[in-house]
Amino acid sequence: MLQKNTVIIIVGPTAVGKTALAIQVAQHFHTKIISADSRQCFKELTIGVAKPSVDELQQVEHFFINSHAIHQNINAATFENYALEKVNDIFKHQPIAVMVGGTGLYIKAFCEGLDLIPDIPKNIRDVLITQYNEKGLEWLQQQVKGKDAAFWKIAEQQNPQRLMRALEVITFTGKSITTFRKGTQLQRPFNIVKIGLELEREELYDSINKRVDVMMQNGLLDEVKQLLPYEQLNALQSVGYKELFDYLHNKYSLQEAINEIKKNTRHYAKRQLTWFKKDDTIQWFQPQQTKEILQFINSSFL
Repeated sequence: MLQKNTVIIIVGPTAVGKTALAIQVAQHFHTKIISADSRQCFKELTIGVAKPSVDELQQVEHFFINSHAIHQNINAATFENYALEKVNDIFKHQPIAVMVGGTGLYIKAFCEGLDLIPDIPKNIRDVLITQYNEKGLEWLQQQVKGKDAAFWKIAEQQNPQRLMRALEVITFTGKSITTFRKGTQLQRPFNIVKIGLELEREELYDSINKRVDVMMQNGLLDEVKQLLPYEQLNALQSVGYKELFDYLHNKYSLQEAINEIKKNTRHYAKRQLTWFKKDDTIQWFQPQQTKEILQFINSSFL
């Protein structure tokens, strides 16, 4: 018997099979799913963010899918507040909730809380995004290295979103983003069980490459064309969109853009694994080990 309400969190790199497992687990426990993906919440983005299919969304009710618009500034604090509210709603009817996603900072915010960082004015963010789009990752890296050396030493140096966040904070406040990190963890009034999915590298990379091909077949380029007027928005600084924007601006051939999407998605998956592997509370499985995963979850309740 459960002593406390429990959130089962399923994490792992992109294209590893998290959505399918989350649906199986949610159906097993007759509960609902909260997505912890920083891009699937946007109504306007579908193919490029690998949203669950219409059929999958009908099988189990999902939250934080199609819940916001690309013009809204969504961040880890937004997710923390949203997810805590939805979890409490689920707990009114069922002692178990499922969370699934690959955005490590969102999951960390939900589990531990966030340090308070000042809101950054939109005009500062917009200017930095424009400069990054014009000058590229190397420029962004040099800016962060020169202006926030303390963060640079510990940064995911190939992650433009994290670098952009640090740069906008020091630009607005004059202080390193590290000064806002207190390191205190909140204790949530519910249990958390973390499941990680992983594959051998070659198998994962093959899954990523095939997924990109399917996205293109399903009309990703047409989706990106419709979003071209909004390419400067933060929501669209994402793998799968930036590369095709570059194609539409004649920076790449279409095949070069597709190859860039595959390469950058593989790099993103590697960063996701690096993040999650630092969390020793995650129990790791192969995606096909559904029986073992359910046994582990049930044993966690004893």
